[in-house]
Amino acid sequence: MINEATLLGIVHAITRSVELLGILVILAGALFSAVRFARDVARWCTANRAPDDRAACPDAVHPYKQLRANLGRSILLGLELLVAADIINTVAVAPTLDRLAVLAGIVLIRTFLSVSLEVEIDGRWPWQSRTRDDAARRPE
Repeated sequence: MINEATLLGIVHAITRSVELLGILVILAGALFSAVRFARDVARWCTANRAPDDRAACPDAVHPYKQLRANLGRSILLGLELLVAADIINTVAVAPTLDRLAVLAGIVLIRTFLSVSLEVEIDGRWPWQSRTRDDAARRPE
């Protein structure tokens, strides 16, 4: 049978692993977004250099908008993992009223950030349905 100290150690290790994964997702997303931004800038500049060159990149989205969307998506995913780690830590370790209040505050702040990023990326509230025009314009 596993004693309580060992179980707490396992829960802490799981929590730290999920937190680390959340941080790595944000960092990897930032790196991916930067590399893709550099590529998109080169393509966009080439496509917008002369009117007859537009066929090379006809559906070019402005690279800055694409950068913000890609970076926002990675931050959203990282925030979800960080919230999961906070929930695991608070509920599994010692669910006191103080810890639950701190968790509620953290979840509230991160939820606000998530909704704000979602609106910034999609240009609509998360509960609004997407029209076909919105789906066609949404960056990759």
